[in-house]
Amino acid sequence: MNTAAGISGRISPLEGLRVVEFGGIGPGPFAGMMLADAGARVTRIERPGPSGEVFGLQDATWRGRLEVVKLNLKTKVGREQALAIVECADALIEGFRPGVMERLGLGPAECHAVNPPLAYGRMTGWGQQSPKSREAGHDINYLALSGNLHAIGDPSLPPPPPINFVGDY
Repeated sequence: MNTAAGISGRISPLEGLRVVEFGGIGPGPFAGMMLADAGARVTRIERPGPSGEVFGLQDATWRGRLEVVKLNLKTKVGREQALAIVECADALIEGFRPGVMERLGLGPAECHAVNPPLAYGRMTGWGQQSPKSREAGHDINYLALSGNLHAIGDPSLPPPPPINFVGDY
């Protein structure tokens, strides 16, 4: 439910909070969904083209978005429109590899220049500065490195594909 008063009629804890979510997959949209569920107004910015589906099914992590804005962030106009949205936000979440938002002109410095109190949140597989920070991070990598992949499945059978929400979420 995405109204100020939920099923119980109580005020949602994040009512009035404005969040900008830069489109991605995995934990970024999941965080946006959770914030929307708690009453935040989440605006998702994503690249132009078809979206919202995974393997032909509606992506469940899109729940609660009142607004989806399609912008080409590689253009000056798209970047300016994104910064105008960020200027009115309380928080921003993005899940790209380190350096992507900076190359687009939407890193913390640029966003804080238009909105100094903005909470700028990043979710990356390996952090911003670790030895693996430039590599893609995927659920199966996290499970394997943590030792959790070993515990999945029957040891007498070939390994099954793990369900992705174990490490990503």
